[in-house]
Amino acid sequence: MAGELAGRVVLITGAARGQGRAHALRLAGEGADIIAVDIAGPLPPAVPYDSPTPDDLAETVRLVEATGRRILASAVDVRDATGLKAAVDAGVAELGRLDVVVANAGISIPETWDAITDESFRDTIDINVTGVWNTVRAGAPHLIAGDRGGSIILISSAAGLKMQPFMVHYTASKHAVTGMARALAAELGKHRIRVNSVHPGAVNTPMGTGDMVASLGRAIETNPALAHMITPFLPLWVAEPEDIAETVFWLASDRSRAMTAASVAVDQGVTQY
Repeated sequence: MAGELAGRVVLITGAARGQGRAHALRLAGEGADIIAVDIAGPLPPAVPYDSPTPDDLAETVRLVEATGRRILASAVDVRDATGLKAAVDAGVAELGRLDVVVANAGISIPETWDAITDESFRDTIDINVTGVWNTVRAGAPHLIAGDRGGSIILISSAAGLKMQPFMVHYTASKHAVTGMARALAAELGKHRIRVNSVHPGAVNTPMGTGDMVASLGRAIETNPALAHMITPFLPLWVAEPEDIAETVFWLASDRSRAMTAASVAVDQGVTQY
């Protein structure tokens, strides 16, 4: 039986692993073909967790192909607007159309405000904000040209609704993504293109590898009271990538055809505390 996204093509950034891979597999499982983009290489030096690799991106390709769907993968940094546009254009030329954009790529660096360097701040904004903008700029013209409407899904964070202690640059970037989704929704609505943002809390991904947990712990030690600001309501302290992918599928599908400019929290309740 054909899935709800049969015949559609989806662009996903940060697709090599974690949430990006989960989105690719969930949407491919509903019949979509995938244009997958990931840096698949070293992340900025201040990032404390392991970088994605070409093997990670190749595994996403293997898993999507195992569903019977097509996938075109490119190793591109979302900060590279020219390279990103070329990858998306090539994907549309190969797969025939574009219907959904999932701007998922991003980084997170735990640091107290006075430990943030110029480079760390710039890298966070360049990837988390400009990279999302580059993704929309590369994908939206194809949605408009197709004249079928479509869905653009910007992956923000619980930090884009509330805040994330010890991550001023991350919080600023994710609030920017929230505003970007609303502003784009206003202008793209005339093309029947919906734009929404998704706001995960803690998710079990490779962002938790390397020195990430220890880095956050060291930051929390400087002001332990702030750790209570990210307390969830549910005993599920950490979600799985597939939990977020379910929301992405819903926003990509016709089930959410009347929803745009919305900020959808999938955060175990942390933004309500």
